[in-house]
Amino acid sequence: MMLPKIIFCIAVSLATLAVILLALVSPVSHRKPSKNNSRPWLALSLYIQQPHISSSNAQPAAAADAGAFIFHQILTEGPENTSRVVGKAQGFIIPLEQFAQSAFNVIYLTFDTPDYSGSLSVQAKHIAHKDTEQLTVVGGTGSFAFARGLAVFAQTDRQQSDGDATYHVKLHLNFPNHSRTIPG
Repeated sequence: MMLPKIIFCIAVSLATLAVILLALVSPVSHRKPSKNNSRPWLALSLYIQQPHISSSNAQPAAAADAGAFIFHQILTEGPENTSRVVGKAQGFIIPLEQFAQSAFNVIYLTFDTPDYSGSLSVQAKHIAHKDTEQLTVVGGTGSFAFARGLAVFAQTDRQQSDGDATYHVKLHLNFPNHSRTIPG
């Protein structure tokens, strides 16, 4: 009768010891967080410019009609209009006071590069028509799924030949699921 109790106590003790040893020597418990998982933020720097359109197919890239501002511009890596195109900036903004909180006031930044494919939605509700605007990123798709953060739009000193300004966009993005971050 005593032998089964001793065997049971030894088995429980060995099982407990095995669990403790596995916890102490397991490579998973001592693994340092990877570089990607330790940084839930992504910072990007881009430029919004007028698209290059031949004079025979000229259509306005931005139009203001009856108080609405509709635009379709390109995103480039650098400030020069010859920089590599990385996507598009499109939007529909009604700057009138009574539409300041309109859900239509959104700027969509669409990316199509080997590193990033998807889009970001930037709220444009509180535009004060300053040289620098800080807007809120409210979501994204593809590589930017569920992104949140800030988008700082600043007019550069560069004027294009047609008089349109170039805008520098700094994106500071956070991803709610920290295990799914994009290396920056």
